[in-house]
Amino acid sequence: MGHYTTSPQRVQLTSPAAPAFNAFRDHCSSKRTYTKLHLLDQLRAIHPNDHVTIVSPHSVQLLEWSKNGHAKCTLDRTDDQYVSLRMYIGTSTRLEGGDGTLDEDISFGLYTLEWEGETFAFYSIEWPEDGCLEHFYYILTPKAQNVDGQSPSADRLIKACGKWTRDLHEEIYVFDAGRWIKNKSLWTSVQHASWDDVILDPAMKQTLIRDVQGFFNSRQVYEEYSVPWKRGIIMHGTPGCGKTISIKALMNSLQAKSVASLYVKSFDSSNGSQYSIRSIFSMARNMAPCLLVFEDLDSLVKDELRSYFLNEVDGLEDNNGILMIGSTNHLERLDPGISKRPSRFDRKYHYKLPGDRERVHYAQYWQRKLEKNGKIDFDDGICDVVAKLTEGFSFAYMKELFVQALLAIVGGRSDDDEDDEEEGATAVEKAAQATQVVSDSSRLARNGESTGSTKTTKVEGEIREAGEDNKAAVASAKRSVPEVEVPEHLRSNPFLQVLRKQVLALVRDMNNTEATKTELGGKVKVVDEELAYYSD
Repeated sequence: MGHYTTSPQRVQLTSPAAPAFNAFRDHCSSKRTYTKLHLLDQLRAIHPNDHVTIVSPHSVQLLEWSKNGHAKCTLDRTDDQYVSLRMYIGTSTRLEGGDGTLDEDISFGLYTLEWEGETFAFYSIEWPEDGCLEHFYYILTPKAQNVDGQSPSADRLIKACGKWTRDLHEEIYVFDAGRWIKNKSLWTSVQHASWDDVILDPAMKQTLIRDVQGFFNSRQVYEEYSVPWKRGIIMHGTPGCGKTISIKALMNSLQAKSVASLYVKSFDSSNGSQYSIRSIFSMARNMAPCLLVFEDLDSLVKDELRSYFLNEVDGLEDNNGILMIGSTNHLERLDPGISKRPSRFDRKYHYKLPGDRERVHYAQYWQRKLEKNGKIDFDDGICDVVAKLTEGFSFAYMKELFVQALLAIVGGRSDDDEDDEEEGATAVEKAAQATQVVSDSSRLARNGESTGSTKTTKVEGEIREAGEDNKAAVASAKRSVPEVEVPEHLRSNPFLQVLRKQVLALVRDMNNTEATKTELGGKVKVVDEELAYYSD
């Protein structure tokens, strides 16, 4: 008499892996313990004649790939057997106007995908697990096509879509919070950066461009002489003198060579900074040839990370095709192993305060930007005068000079004021007459406006109580506006009058900042009506 049991019978498998696989599956048998395996089991039972291939949308973005025209993808909406979250997506900024768009996020759905004469079915399933969202595609293909337990047709699809997913499409890879993300807004910002916008010593600019372009053009030369095809560049110097715009211009110019740009924002990660460094260089090796940018390198590479970072830079693995750029405002804070060892960062570019010639060129840059504005008399001679007035200004302060001067001209005006200009003074002339320099502000105020307060904050009281000891140091450190001989034909130029007032406002602002730093022991103290805090 046979032996009967109420337990369900499993089909006897001949694979050597069967005992271990069955044990593992039994261990994960709860419907919520290991959802990915449970779903795989269910789909295999539902589709017994199909092979099920699991892929992650992180590396194979089937839906995005299809939306970009590489395949046709259709969601099966029969009998509402899907889960959809309806979403409203507004415009990127309120200034754009418009009604926005509607979209949906499918957390469970069966899709049909048509690509190169083949038709695939796949499930897109998303579920919460351990505080995160898990998301996988389950691709169905006939078992009869299998080779060595895999589906050749599914593999072709995965390879084609995976390559597209890895590549950048009007995006730049940014590393932040322990992971790489494709950043569209940074790419858009880079498109507006050109070498025409970078005011540098001409020889330095050409050397920098030649260094970078030459590196990516010289792979065969490096190989011919058995030299590793990798380089490092450090940009250092005064804040606001062109390092960031130079990096953006490099990113823009390298797009024509299909060189990817990777931008590192932070090493901070829940998995630890060493994990981040490893992930950064793994991606760079995968994306080579590429430009790998570490902005504010001195703040990224802390003492406890130095050895690990240098091991990756030295390339215990292959770093061919990687050009690293590190920027810093404080070269002296960089470890000598980074800043002084030639095989790591072998070229340094010093961004100094702009000289007289560079300040003239920067004023001419704004002259070209405003040449279509017929309401501003931007005489050629103004460029020379502004250059002399702004001795000691960084490019950031030079930019602030022109931006604030233009704001002083347009400030307080409405569209109705256009008609008034035909009858009387222009907006530039009004700004020249009606604006004034006020204390504690880098912006000009119109007559009758005030930026002062009768309330004394806690921080201001501390500054006053700092005593007489530092007064001499503060006085000696103060900047002053240079005495400049203005040509006769420019003395009544209203735009130059506004610029001269704005120069004085910015110089006062610099002096206020320096005085506060001196009185508070080298730290800037930021004053707020309700909250006071220190900032290095």
